[in-house]
Amino acid sequence: MYLYNTLTGSKEEFTPAEPGRVRMYVCGPTTYNYIHLGNARPLVVFDTIRRYLEYRHYDVFYVQNFTDIDDKVINRAREEHQDPLAIAERYIGEFFTDADALNVKRASLYPRVSQHIDAIITAIATLVQRGYAYPAGGDVYFEVTKFPAYGRLSKRTPGEMRAGARVEVNTCKRNPLDFALWKGATPGEPSWESPWGPGRPGWHIECSTMALQYLGPGFDIHGGGADLIFPHHENEIAQAEAQTGCTFARYWLHNGFITINQEKMSKSRGNFFLVRDICSHFRPLAVRLYLLATHYRSPIDFDDDGLQAAEKGLERLENTRRLLGEARCQITGGVGTAAPDGGTTLAGRVEKLRQEFIAAMDDDFNTARALAALYDLAREINTYLNGATAIDPVTLKTAANVFAELGGEVLGLFSRAAGPVDDELLDGLMNLILQVRQEARQRRDWVTADAIRDRLKELGITLEDTPRGFRWKRS
Repeated sequence: MYLYNTLTGSKEEFTPAEPGRVRMYVCGPTTYNYIHLGNARPLVVFDTIRRYLEYRHYDVFYVQNFTDIDDKVINRAREEHQDPLAIAERYIGEFFTDADALNVKRASLYPRVSQHIDAIITAIATLVQRGYAYPAGGDVYFEVTKFPAYGRLSKRTPGEMRAGARVEVNTCKRNPLDFALWKGATPGEPSWESPWGPGRPGWHIECSTMALQYLGPGFDIHGGGADLIFPHHENEIAQAEAQTGCTFARYWLHNGFITINQEKMSKSRGNFFLVRDICSHFRPLAVRLYLLATHYRSPIDFDDDGLQAAEKGLERLENTRRLLGEARCQITGGVGTAAPDGGTTLAGRVEKLRQEFIAAMDDDFNTARALAALYDLAREINTYLNGATAIDPVTLKTAANVFAELGGEVLGLFSRAAGPVDDELLDGLMNLILQVRQEARQRRDWVTADAIRDRLKELGITLEDTPRGFRWKRS
């Protein structure tokens, strides 16, 4: 398995520090608003990476933080005349609503800044003691010149970093690139006591502190959006390595931007689309597919055409799931025959496409190529099931399992509410209902037959007449 490491600027073979176990940290949201599509991309990308690592039998410990104390949270609280932590709590709940809709698995741990103030103060005190940070006027700053490796991740020179730094009037800093570890208290803002006076943490110190607390130095993967490379992740490295003297994270992965007319999507620019608004027009799993149809490091320029294509792609995959469910129930119920009919050929194609899928994901998690293999697998299964006069149950089970693993477990494109047992139960119930309706039709009991059809339609299930008889699908 190879992945692109932003730190070295090259693809590297992935070897976790501890065999069979992966420690992974991904920067989470600042909890002051609903998430937009740009926020959703790293959620889906790193969820898929985590899923694939688990598919490859790694035990993954996945940490994603919530920034619940920040200028943006405080400003929103002022606007709404509420407590900042209450605002954060509300939007954390909204985050989970959107993440669940996108079928994002829950992280192993969701630490919050407000719950780690003591650990952050201890980390800052260590940096001051070791000469990497200095108090000034109630604030504490990290002194960038004391850390010679600064700029290693972003590949920027000091001049480039100064040009990209935020403009602020601050005579307390020794160097314009020095950044705040602790901000002295401002009236009306949340604050905590510290050796430097009341205040609150700076943005960057929170992630390095929580990552070290739960994953330790030298953990395997640190992820986030490309916009975090500088200054956030650059500062994380400086803080953590100055504090511990050890490598902070071994592999750095960053997803590309989502742009609108080639301009980065962001709340500050006002050119963002909330996930829940998009999901009112497109199915959430189609939105997930849309985000996975492009390699995670490449930019995506947002447009409706791509989402519409994702809807059609998802429908293709769901059609294959339906065919597999019908065939499984036919064999289980004794409706079909169990004689091999091209099963050996299909079994070979299933394994070949599974290997193509794995090769794509092993090559820096190339979901675009993996999806192509999944679509090819769907076509092979459809061709077999639509053309076979008899179905080999062993081949059917293998094809169904592989399709569910790759499309569901790894890419997360099938609703987690419908696992294998639920699928089998639903398919069995639907086949029973269709059998009752068919018997009613044979008795010329059109009232009962039509009532079943109409009731199913009200429930969002459409019946289709095929050469093999009636089949059903969700509308």
